[in-house]
Amino acid sequence: MVYDGILLSLVIGFFRGGSLKGLANMKLRGGWLFPLLLVIQIIIFALQNKVSIIEKLSNSLFLLIYIIGLIFLWLNRNQPGFTVIFMGVLLNFIVMALNGGRMPVSVEAAQFLGREYIDALKAGTYGKHQAITSETLLPFLGDIIPLSPPYPRRQVISIGDVVMNVGAFLFIQHLMLSAPSEKTSTAPASR
Repeated sequence: MVYDGILLSLVIGFFRGGSLKGLANMKLRGGWLFPLLLVIQIIIFALQNKVSIIEKLSNSLFLLIYIIGLIFLWLNRNQPGFTVIFMGVLLNFIVMALNGGRMPVSVEAAQFLGREYIDALKAGTYGKHQAITSETLLPFLGDIIPLSPPYPRRQVISIGDVVMNVGAFLFIQHLMLSAPSEKTSTAPASR
């Protein structure tokens, strides 16, 4: 879902006359953490059902990734939108931490994703997700919002995902619209 928000923000930024130059000039504290976390998460997904130690530790590793991500966001809280992104990630972290390190997903909201997904969800073998049950704590913070056509991708998202996307939108709009335009940088100085 976050990728969708980033793409939408870029498109709207261009329509508003923005430029990618602002993205090139962004300065983030601990910026090296974000790509590292992404690589670790990809490795966990790739090895989750193949390497027993990763399988046993995957829920804890997902929570560790969220904690490091929250630290990164907190370090950059002065950036426009980062406090909002932090709140969205925190909401997702809270519901996952309270439910054993997995994101609870509404089976009803996910019905359109297919029988295989629902079976894997109920069996607890689908990545960092698990079905919402009567035992689930704070289920309203889980993936309960279905997105289907006319939305371009079928998925189920959480309130935290929506909040994160709002923050990412604000941040990208700021970067794209605050970049110096070519008109001002190439215009001759007045006397």
